[in-house]
Amino acid sequence: MNTDTWRIGDVRITRIMELKAERTPDFGYTELTTDDILRETWLKPHFATEEGKLISCIQAFVVESEGRRIIVDTCVGNDKERGNPAWNMLSGPFLDDLRAAGHPAETIDTVLCTHLHVDHVGWNTMKQGDRWVPTFPNARYLFGRVEWEHWSREATEAIRGDMPVDVVEGVVDARRTNRDSVRPIVEAGLHELVETDHRVTGEVRLEPTPGHTPGHVSVVIESGGERAVITGDLMHHPIQCAMPHVASRFDHDIARARATREDFLRRYADGPVTVFGTHFAPPTAGRVISHDGGWRFSVD
Repeated sequence: MNTDTWRIGDVRITRIMELKAERTPDFGYTELTTDDILRETWLKPHFATEEGKLISCIQAFVVESEGRRIIVDTCVGNDKERGNPAWNMLSGPFLDDLRAAGHPAETIDTVLCTHLHVDHVGWNTMKQGDRWVPTFPNARYLFGRVEWEHWSREATEAIRGDMPVDVVEGVVDARRTNRDSVRPIVEAGLHELVETDHRVTGEVRLEPTPGHTPGHVSVVIESGGERAVITGDLMHHPIQCAMPHVASRFDHDIARARATREDFLRRYADGPVTVFGTHFAPPTAGRVISHDGGWRFSVD
């Protein structure tokens, strides 16, 4: 079973992994080479292969706080047509793993999306006959207001033809994702638009971390004198601790994403804060530590 569990004070966090992959740096990053990866020897064995491929995951986190069951990001999902062949028409055991971890879909009361990219909203819905229906029927789905307005505007501009062709092609999957993973939630009346500093419980709140998308947020957990952060996509891989200038090819605003990443690393380095990288391979949780004028991600 692709799960692990941690405790932060009174809060319990369970990871449910959907996919794990090894990728060459050109798949998802700019200004990154295989030689760069090989030089960061601390990445092995958890986050890089001997050949210099990056290891990453797509996964969700169930956060139990004050009687609430909150699932943070919902991966790619099954039965969905996607442009990335590795994500297209999946048929995986995500819901079975979720149930085996003690969290049947009907027991989730809050779905929290750090942003509305394809690999963070997929299990918002599941296919039932020829319809997409909410996977978590008893939950409120929290979408960031800034994020929602951004994607709504891009979809409109693409339809009108106001965007360059290459950008429109990049929006195709976003439109498809909106149609099968976001819009059905809105039509069911289960969504709630929230601000980037929204507090979910007394122990769980959002923190604005824009750049990857305009309304991107991370999730801060504070309980019993302990603290943790679920990053979302402000970083995609631990190598970005050592090389924060390295951008994701999917960043909306590269300069802003870099500034957000560097600010995050400065604020959380060397403190008693457990960092959960949303795409970090197992062991996933660790601490940001200062090293040689920069930072590393430590799981020791």
